[in-house]
Amino acid sequence: MDVVIGTRKLDESDEFSQLAVHFESMLEETDWLPIIEDFDVILNCVGILRPVGKSTYEAVHHLAPAALAEACHSSGKRFVHVSALGLMDDAKSGFLVSKKRGEEAIKTVSSSWIIARPSLLDGEGGYGAAWLRGVARLPLFVVPADAKGLIAALMVTDLGEALAQLCLATDAELKLEQSREFELGGSNAVAFGDYIRGLRKRYTPHRALCLKIPGLFARVGAHVCDLFHATPFSFGHWELLRNNNTPSSNRLPELLGRPAEEIISEKEDLPSN
Repeated sequence: MDVVIGTRKLDESDEFSQLAVHFESMLEETDWLPIIEDFDVILNCVGILRPVGKSTYEAVHHLAPAALAEACHSSGKRFVHVSALGLMDDAKSGFLVSKKRGEEAIKTVSSSWIIARPSLLDGEGGYGAAWLRGVARLPLFVVPADAKGLIAALMVTDLGEALAQLCLATDAELKLEQSREFELGGSNAVAFGDYIRGLRKRYTPHRALCLKIPGLFARVGAHVCDLFHATPFSFGHWELLRNNNTPSSNRLPELLGRPAEEIISEKEDLPSN
């Protein structure tokens, strides 16, 4: 099996073949047809935390994936699209709204689509994961008081294995006649504060103090972070923390053929606030 990575920045040291792809300028089906011509399956994992220049939420999360889905449909290619859990109908952030529009467009223009919606990811090398691990090492951390949603974090290695199954397994093996949507999460659903405490147990047995701040302050802080592109915390993440980010029916074990790797201990083993 040959794997080729589409990327904005080519890296000659990478073990896989690479192809230059710029989502922000590939907004029509015709832009994609020559790109996907030699491939059997297209896996889209592209997303942006914040818009920069022509790389807007609308272009990268909605218009480009929709055009790619159209190209896959007309070429008879399977299209696996990685989206996210928690895309509420009443979401206000451009991050969430654009992702939801992208999903809706893909379902409309393509008959060969598969959508994967993972919860929060943990793993080495990830920007957000590294930041959360850093927070977990601190003796004091801050949580919005209205962050009442649960998260079901999963390891990025488990997600990679699941996505490989979505690319390679047959329609019958994936039971696509029942559903083309795969909600994926880890084995434990916990509140954000409990998740940080669970991560902390990797580094120290000492408890950290959790300071809850008013939701309005957290929202303002999220907008400031967006303005200055500081930290992974954004307005979209503030919205996600206020709602559950857990699978309604977790299909990760189904794809893995085993339970998901456990990131933190069971909720009842975690220290309370």
